[in-house]
Amino acid sequence: MKKFFKWFFILLLVVIAGAVTFVFATWDKKFDAPLPAFKASTDSAVIARGKYLVYGPAHCASCHIPMDKIGDMKKGIEVPLSGGWEITIPPGTFRAPNITPDPEFGIGNFTDAQLARALRYSVKHDGSVLVPFMPFQELSDADVTAVISFLRSQPAVHNEVKPRELTFLGKAVVAFGMIKPEGPKNPPPPAVTIDTTATYGKYIANSVSNCVGCHTDRDLKTGKFTGVPMAGGFKMPADTFSYGYGFISPNLTPDKETGIMATWNQQTFVARFKAGRIHKGSPMPWENFAKMDDVELKAVYAYIQALKPVSNKIERVVFQPSEKMPD
Repeated sequence: MKKFFKWFFILLLVVIAGAVTFVFATWDKKFDAPLPAFKASTDSAVIARGKYLVYGPAHCASCHIPMDKIGDMKKGIEVPLSGGWEITIPPGTFRAPNITPDPEFGIGNFTDAQLARALRYSVKHDGSVLVPFMPFQELSDADVTAVISFLRSQPAVHNEVKPRELTFLGKAVVAFGMIKPEGPKNPPPPAVTIDTTATYGKYIANSVSNCVGCHTDRDLKTGKFTGVPMAGGFKMPADTFSYGYGFISPNLTPDKETGIMATWNQQTFVARFKAGRIHKGSPMPWENFAKMDDVELKAVYAYIQALKPVSNKIERVVFQPSEKMPD
């Protein structure tokens, strides 16, 4: 028996050593993803649409700003997108890059196709994978063009942002293919009709504002969804930005007993977004969503009301700094 345990232990060490060696040898992968043929426009209407998306429903401005400018952003100021926001989670410390046209520290030397590839396939200009913080794979062709056009039109800001720092866990999930480039699951539309229909609301909620990203339960280590879309339950523990508060996303489906919005009418929904932040430290980018047009808010409301009701009771959504969140 002692001999068995001896050889088992040796074998275990060999397996562990092999896995560690594999991770360190393969984590820095380069991926070959398509370079979409997009070209920035100088049309003022296209640039305006891009600016609206960036500072409004797509909430790019909630991350691509310096940490010391977050207060200004929350006051509604349109802070330059010079990067620096950072967050530390189990896979590592991640920092939003400078996406102004600065040629040294920003996107000045990136092609339009490289920027489009980052949005569509989560692949950086150097071929490495982007951790899925930006689920814009199914943004319409017109909106991709609009965003790139606006980014090109900004004044360049010479601000260096340190690259991300992956932990061993982060390197492992990349090495073993748990985080890899993801293209569109459905063909992105060439353009979308901007109206108050549930169809347009679905596009905004899933492809632009990423409501589904927080209002669906998921594994925080891998980012994989584990719950029913829009039924809530995603646990967001206290972090750098939450002032010690923890949050669990509510159920947005129109279930009469457990859906937080089941009794809301359209006017209530629009007014809530226009009111902005209520809960201190909430991870929802209220400052950006408050800039959304009534047309788009009405469309999102129509989409949510058309969802299949899901019974998923979320007892509480806000937890005080002194309280322990449920496991």
